Amino acid sequence: MPLDMDLIQSIQANTSAIERRAATLPGRRSVKKEYQAAWLCRAISCIDLTTLSGDDTEGRVHRLCAKARQPVAPALLEALGLPDLTVGAVCVYHDMIPAAVTALEGSNLPVAAVSTGFPAGLSPYHLRLQEIRESVAAGAREIDIVISRRHVLTGNWQALYDEMAEMRAACGDAHVKAILATGELGTLRNVARASFVCMMAGTDFIKTSTGKEPVNATLPVSLTMIRAIRDYHEMTGIRVGYKPAGGISKAKDALTYLALIKDELGDRWLRPDLFRFGASSLLNDIERQLEHHVTGAYSAGWRHAAG
Repeated sequence: MPLDMDLIQSIQANTSAIERRAATLPGRRSVKKEYQAAWLCRAISCIDLTTLSGDDTEGRVHRLCAKARQPVAPALLEALGLPDLTVGAVCVYHDMIPAAVTALEGSNLPVAAVSTGFPAGLSPYHLRLQEIRESVAAGAREIDIVISRRHVLTGNWQALYDEMAEMRAACGDAHVKAILATGELGTLRNVARASFVCMMAGTDFIKTSTGKEPVNATLPVSLTMIRAIRDYHEMTGIRVGYKPAGGISKAKDALTYLALIKDELGDRWLRPDLFRFGASSLLNDIERQLEHHVTGAYSAGWRHAAG
């Protein structure tokens, strides 16, 4: 939709109220026993299993993809009564797309690629757009793009809108996630406004962080972005997805985020097409919790392959 500058300028964020609400979230929803196991399995199906390290190799990506295809030991799945379970996607750098595509062949699991000069987004603009096109051509079905933070920090909403719209066009049929790098945007008001601008410009998802900032996904930021999604859906009828990324490594944190989504957006958003966790170590802790549910004992972390 066209950029509505009057709407953007009218968006405010009551930081103290948001922080108070976020502080109550971990204690307001508690699920136990088989209900907890079911929620944790849902969390697994919404994970973008990620490796974004400078020392990534094809072998590491192949192992990660094997874990994505079989995230939980078959014996545990049988005990839980689940015939099949996979993660939502595998997220890698552009150079690792061919290795991931090959390793996931036949699984229908999508490869997500971080693009546009990730994580800073400061490479020449034409190269950022070309990187998107080349990632799509290499087989990535989802593209995680990073916005230019300076547009938000200087209030240049038209520039942010134009950038997002061009990146959306460069993605073609691929699913696009806009990474806001919220830890670098200064205020929750900036987070709310940037969320709306990116949704107006056509992003399929808004994502908190690259995972490389000092502050990544937090509950106040998540609440701000989720309510922007809710308001945008009420205004347009369009559902935009949400992806918290960075710092989510414990099963109990995953349950808190799922409860937040259920409270604020409803059950429809508790599916992989509208909600993802950006995580590399979360799956390991969830698998340990599921084994505890089945056997009554916690296993050592080394028993569960991390990919």
